[in-house]
Amino acid sequence: MMNSKSQKYQKRRFITLTKRTLTIFVFLAFLGIASGQTSNKDKSKASKSKDSITKSKISPIKIEKTGTISDTVKKINPMFDQQEVGIDSLFLGTGKFKLYKKNAHASYYHDKFHNKKTASGKKYDKNKFSAAHKKLPFGTIIKVTNEANGKAVIVEVTDRGPFVRSREIDLSRKAFMAITSNKSSGKMNVTMEVLQK
Repeated sequence: MMNSKSQKYQKRRFITLTKRTLTIFVFLAFLGIASGQTSNKDKSKASKSKDSITKSKISPIKIEKTGTISDTVKKINPMFDQQEVGIDSLFLGTGKFKLYKKNAHASYYHDKFHNKKTASGKKYDKNKFSAAHKKLPFGTIIKVTNEANGKAVIVEVTDRGPFVRSREIDLSRKAFMAITSNKSSGKMNVTMEVLQK
């Protein structure tokens, strides 16, 4: 009699455990399917955005001479002499730099011109890489190399000037400070190379 009760109890317990296990298994399977669908949606969104980024990616450029390039350009691979333009930076396209002038006197804009309109219509930003030149067309890309230390920056002509006779180019404060040896000096001798497209 006792054996039969014990067997019934064990049978009921086995059935209860089986039902619980089956319920947990079904719940986990449902959860896995739901999360799989969510991750598939996320993956498809990610692949779509990745495709659009890939399509809009700017092609790399070659630069003849390497020097210290400012943060307007990002190195891809040090084995190759190539640069890639980063997002929110100066667009260079493709081409080679051609010597424009050696031993040119460079200075930089005074801070009072920050956020003022330039001759091209763009606002001057002392934290960007731009320059003023008397003759070169607006939008001209110039590689400016400090002859004393070999450091270089790439700037865009956005303004007219400098209006001091002995000076050839006015750089933005950031561009000037990136290549100068003496931060307290307001001028330096540079080599200017213009990007040929």
